[in-house]
Amino acid sequence: MSRQIAAQPPVNPIVLGKMGAAYGIRGWLKVFSSTEDAESIFNYQPWFIQRAGKWQQVELDGWKHHNQDLIIKVKGIEDRDAAAQLTNCEIQVDSTQLPSLEEGDYYWKDLMGCQVVNLEGYEMGKVIDMMETGSNDVLVVKANLKDAFGAQERLIPFLDEQVIRKVDLSTGIIEVDWDPGF
Repeated sequence: MSRQIAAQPPVNPIVLGKMGAAYGIRGWLKVFSSTEDAESIFNYQPWFIQRAGKWQQVELDGWKHHNQDLIIKVKGIEDRDAAAQLTNCEIQVDSTQLPSLEEGDYYWKDLMGCQVVNLEGYEMGKVIDMMETGSNDVLVVKANLKDAFGAQERLIPFLDEQVIRKVDLSTGIIEVDWDPGF
């Protein structure tokens, strides 16, 4: 007889998605995936959520497509009311589960908090968010409090070699070819 060992809560958690509204009366839930390919969220197991400040492992009985949505069935959740208790819970895994990237590729999570400096050494601020535009990703940079140009936030396209000259995750600095007045 095999013994199942409970999975450990994530040491370096990363959000891969979010549980949506209850679906139907048998305990199914919609799920919103933040992974590049929506179905890839199911490749990362175990899932964890935080409820009342404590980690809780989420085990799936199954998942399927319903129209444009993905819906999941969580073990132990048998009715709509119980499923509704999970609405808006973020689905998290340990970041060590993510695959290694090739040189020059970065996870957005690794760019958050990096200081952005232009070629002239002007400190433009820190990365607080990323946006996907379809043609390229965009750094959302919160300007320093005493920004000489009065900027509060800058949107800088993540175009390798054209705009992004160097990313050094060990120092947390992204060097860009970008005018601070823009």
